Amino acid sequence: MRSLLCKIKPYIQPFERVLAFKELQVLSLCDPEPSGIDDKSGNREIVFKINTDVSLDFLLENLTYWESVGENDFALRLTRQVKREATVNLVRNGIKPKILQKSLPFVHDVPLPNRRVLRYASHGIHEYRGKFFPQLVRSLLNATDLDRDATVLDSMCGSGTTPVEAILRGCNSIGMDYNPLSVLMSQAKCEVLTLNPGTLNIEYEAIKKDLLKRSKRRKGKAWFDSLPASSQKYLTNWFSAEILTDLDTIISRVHCIKNGSVRKFFLLSLSNIIRKVSWQKIDDLRVRKDIRLDIDIDPVVEFIAELKRSFGYVLSFLYENGSVELGEARIVTGDARVAETVIPEQVGRVDCIVTSPPYATALPYLDTDRLSIYFLDLFQRSEHRKHDLNMVGNREITNGFRNKLFERYQERKVELPESISGTIDLIDELNRGTDAGFRRLNLPSLLSKYFFDMKEIFKTYTRLLRPGAPAYVVVGNNHTVAGGQRIELATDRYLAELGQSVGLIVDEQIPMEMLVSRDIFRNNTGSAETIICFRRNQ
Repeated sequence: MRSLLCKIKPYIQPFERVLAFKELQVLSLCDPEPSGIDDKSGNREIVFKINTDVSLDFLLENLTYWESVGENDFALRLTRQVKREATVNLVRNGIKPKILQKSLPFVHDVPLPNRRVLRYASHGIHEYRGKFFPQLVRSLLNATDLDRDATVLDSMCGSGTTPVEAILRGCNSIGMDYNPLSVLMSQAKCEVLTLNPGTLNIEYEAIKKDLLKRSKRRKGKAWFDSLPASSQKYLTNWFSAEILTDLDTIISRVHCIKNGSVRKFFLLSLSNIIRKVSWQKIDDLRVRKDIRLDIDIDPVVEFIAELKRSFGYVLSFLYENGSVELGEARIVTGDARVAETVIPEQVGRVDCIVTSPPYATALPYLDTDRLSIYFLDLFQRSEHRKHDLNMVGNREITNGFRNKLFERYQERKVELPESISGTIDLIDELNRGTDAGFRRLNLPSLLSKYFFDMKEIFKTYTRLLRPGAPAYVVVGNNHTVAGGQRIELATDRYLAELGQSVGLIVDEQIPMEMLVSRDIFRNNTGSAETIICFRRNQ
């Protein structure tokens, strides 16, 4: 048994300290004790003492919310997680790849983060609405004490946060999503972490050089002309002909790349500028046009700038990570409500689920991504409504479909917990006979669909998880106004009760303060989030 000091990251929030102690207790097999060393304000302990038989190297390799570990205050060594996060500080000022290669992996002079870092490795490749942060995922995997070859599932993987963190921890990961852009995003983010940095650097320099040769840019639109007619017609209403020509040049050059992982990575960089060079209002999630002069838009310049930013994050991680072995990821297209039919070989074999499902009617995922989806030909414009109606948490329905959903709800409302049905009934009652707009009139039907969908998803958890295995669900609350009355939608409580109704056990609910979002969709975030810690029966 040896005595070690563990220094917690000084800038984390209270709920993250809760997770920090959970992971340290599980990994060290002991309870941390205060050492008497406070932060600069003297208000919080930042160094804790443990007496453990677990090796120092094991803790340094795995801890998430801890900055350093050592035998005394003068011999603290930085955790691998902190070094990975520090790569972001190294590339922020545009350091050249050759200098980057000489600077990594870190030995001395590590530029320690002084605030939360969310974009290290491949996490910063593409903006995504409702993305939860990577350290949360890693700390939950640590608190579960998973073996390195354990199987981690996210059946609504979104931007790929869970699959990425699972493979960084050495686990096998399965990600699933119904949104084809999410599938591409998750695949690219996982695959790029296994690339040879030299290969990535060569492809980056080559595409940058080719695209900057304006005299050699293509004048036709071969890619655009190959798209389905419904997509072509729609896209011409959202881009000028000149912009479409430049986008065609970029995507045609990207498709010349033979390495599939590099190609997916570069396609994501293209996807991330498509809204910016279109006539879509940048910070508006709804379908709204803002026509701008083409002289103000240069897609090639925007693409290269975006690619450079993402390239820096990934290349610095690859140099820092070196030969550290990663787990394997499998990302598939599939409906979370019938996940066991998509991955039947995993029934009863999943060791842990970490997911952040869509919030109830909060975000129009496919509408927000529609321009990328159509231009990348992930599905065509004429198929949009079908895909949207099948999404969990969708917001757009016709009057006829609204009525069908509400009829189904009235027939099956006894299958939902009374807290859910009572809220749906109250909203419907308050809105009836008023001049409420169609969105508010749709809400009772959409809420019923959301909770019926989530019930089916929770049922899949009971079949996919190993007996006793956990499922962590990160969900946010919001509110609505019905008949002039504010109605709180306590989605965390509703989902906890819904999970219990299908046989899942709720071990704990951890409230989270909302992070201050820095992305372009920050005005569309909710007000509170909760980690619901489910467990399958033994």
